[in-house]
Amino acid sequence: MTKDLDPEQKFSRTAYADGPRLLADIGATHARFALETAPGVLRSVSVLKCDDYPGIVPLLHSYLADHPGIRLNHAAFALANPISGDMIRMTNRDWAFSTDEVRRELGLNTLLIVNDFTALAMSLPGLAGKDLLRVGPGEPAANAVVGVLGPGTGLGVSGVIPTLDGFVTLGSEGGHVNFAPADEREFAILQFAWREWPHVSNERLISGPGMEIIYRALAERNGVAAGPRSSPEIISGALEDKDALCLEVLECFCAMLGGAAANLAVTLGAFGGIFIGGGIVP
Repeated sequence: MTKDLDPEQKFSRTAYADGPRLLADIGATHARFALETAPGVLRSVSVLKCDDYPGIVPLLHSYLADHPGIRLNHAAFALANPISGDMIRMTNRDWAFSTDEVRRELGLNTLLIVNDFTALAMSLPGLAGKDLLRVGPGEPAANAVVGVLGPGTGLGVSGVIPTLDGFVTLGSEGGHVNFAPADEREFAILQFAWREWPHVSNERLISGPGMEIIYRALAERNGVAAGPRSSPEIISGALEDKDALCLEVLECFCAMLGGAAANLAVTLGAFGGIFIGGGIVP
């Protein structure tokens, strides 16, 4: 006869012998932290605002100050930025740092930093049905390429390619491809954006800041005198207040996101489906 262990007993049996792992998802707006005390067991989850800190090291020390006495040897960060070499300069924040200097500052043996959507792509094979909300018809093919994208402060893009012994993920900056309007309204928005930027990428419009550009562009196109709104205010205005302009902005934003998802699907040959993540859609 066997006896099931309670969760705390299970955690203690499988806990990492050399201490918890520090995990972080660091975007341009928010940084999310957790301590992985055993495989798949996350504790001390916290969300901090990046604007409150002058750099990544003060951000990390702020989180760790709430957890004195822990022994850290290993950490892994997902960062909203291209990752190439030791020196990292963030594109959506005025932060620059050396990976090795951060490792030594925290007294770590290992520090792994990957692009945030590369990390999201790595998680896809481990997701179950309860973790997902299905949109649209069709069935994914087994052992096929999968695409992933998602708007937040920017537009993240990646993919998962199956191999004989697992899978590989793509380190992509696909959010910076040229925006291609699908109709006259989207072309009018592109023309509006061109007044300020000579190059208008998908990320410029399919993102939180991009939603605010769409709002201003449609207000001008519709002859509506509307003051500036942040993307959370636009979303709230549409879903809660049923504001006509905000509703049109969300309709247009989702159509643009759908177009980008379709382009990613045909570019990658993603017969395994397209997954949408990021900070806005959920």
